[in-house]
Amino acid sequence: MCGIAGLIHRGKTVNIGTEMQGMLQALKHRGPDSTGYALYGEGSTGDYILRFKVGENVKEGSSAANEEKAVYDERRKQVDKFIRDLGADILQDQQLTPYSFRYVIKYDKDLMEFSKKIESVEMTEILSLGKTLELVKDIGDASVVSKQYGLDKIKGTHAIGHSRMATESGVDIRSAHPFWGYPFSDVAVVHNGQLTNYWNNRRALENKGMRFMSECDSELIAVYLAQKMRSGASLQDGMQDSLKELDGVFTYLVATKDSLGMAKDTMAAKPMVLYESDDLVALGSEEIAIRSLLPQEIDTYDPYDGEVKVWQI
Repeated sequence: MCGIAGLIHRGKTVNIGTEMQGMLQALKHRGPDSTGYALYGEGSTGDYILRFKVGENVKEGSSAANEEKAVYDERRKQVDKFIRDLGADILQDQQLTPYSFRYVIKYDKDLMEFSKKIESVEMTEILSLGKTLELVKDIGDASVVSKQYGLDKIKGTHAIGHSRMATESGVDIRSAHPFWGYPFSDVAVVHNGQLTNYWNNRRALENKGMRFMSECDSELIAVYLAQKMRSGASLQDGMQDSLKELDGVFTYLVATKDSLGMAKDTMAAKPMVLYESDDLVALGSEEIAIRSLLPQEIDTYDPYDGEVKVWQI
């Protein structure tokens, strides 16, 4: 049992990190193992925001192996070298934890080539790469992760998030949501459910050159949609196709630089509650997440089975 949440403001910028923290903290009871945020901020004047890690959080409860800080430092040096070798300029670099970093880079070539080179460094994973997307995930509840990464300072228009109870894979950052839609910039997915044809779809996507960093079935949705859009499909068309080509019980949220989407499988076994007004859309696994934003009396509804919806900022 996991919790997912999403919101999109139309026509205004808000403290999106704080709002998503409140929604996810309200869903803590659905998954205390790890928390993740995909926040869509104001961007960095057209340059790419790169968030990556070179190791795992090994705090109590983690399934990851312990490593020395010197190992992380050596991997970061190798990443820096590869970034420059690829012709990119590092404009800003920030170390957030011993294993996690945020860079702003100038780069105008192929993102797949860039990603493959960076992730060839041992234990290195690009969490997100985009012009507005800030993807952060770690072990702990929403308030712990927000404080650790200073997410209350991020302003933006929309976000999705996930509170995770580990079932199919370990308690580590690699298996936490959201997942970046490699190698499509500014795409992220959170999901609640189980896919039953995971391996068949994964092998088909790997044969097209796509990469997977975990064995979490939720990552498949992100990679699937990225491949669809990379091939020219719209977000809505890719989501509609997913209901026909992905088997199982699931509800998922996907965000891009200017939109938020929701899809619910035809059996509608996984919960989702929706609030929609002219200037705000908010969704959550339970109404309590929406109530963290709107404590007054509001009208909500449950999306129907097989429904796909996409909202623009």
